[in-house]
Amino acid sequence: MPRSRTAAPRFHPIALPLLGVLIGVGAGARVAAAQAVPNREAALEVRKQYLADLDGLRGRFLALAEAFPAEKYSWRPGPGVRSVGEVFMHVADEFYTWAVNSYGGASSPVIGTAKDADQKFEAKGTKPEVLKHLKESAEYAARTIGALDPASITGVKKIFGGDRTIIQTSFGVADDMHEHLGQLIAYARMNGVTPPWSK
Repeated sequence: MPRSRTAAPRFHPIALPLLGVLIGVGAGARVAAAQAVPNREAALEVRKQYLADLDGLRGRFLALAEAFPAEKYSWRPGPGVRSVGEVFMHVADEFYTWAVNSYGGASSPVIGTAKDADQKFEAKGTKPEVLKHLKESAEYAARTIGALDPASITGVKKIFGGDRTIIQTSFGVADDMHEHLGQLIAYARMNGVTPPWSK
């Protein structure tokens, strides 16, 4: 049985631009009055934008993972802080779990269900493991989220242990993943690695 995530990720004002899309796609003022609870049409648009953002993140993470030399994957900025490889594997873990859990989907069994499954998975942070799992986890997330019945992502659902909409949960997860991209960009610059898209 896939792991169940119960703690909710932090939510960030990054969700505000999507609220404008939601209001335009949804029932206008009625959606806003209903505290931006997505109807079927709006939920489909939110999912489309979420998947597009995840795909953009996937591309950047993969490009940066390729750019890092294999010998730099064990580098960490200080004791007790994740190494380059561990951060990349943490991102893959989030694609396998948080990204799909944010829509009520099941985590991939790749991570496992043991209490320390996350730490064991992230400890495999070699370049070949990172490249493999970044690709496979992003594919898993896109496939799983894309296959969900629109009825299952519409309105308010019990997600992350509370009553939430996919607007709240998907942008909480996307915010966290963008934060890790920034972390890896900082790691890259500290190691003389130029992010490929900024050349």
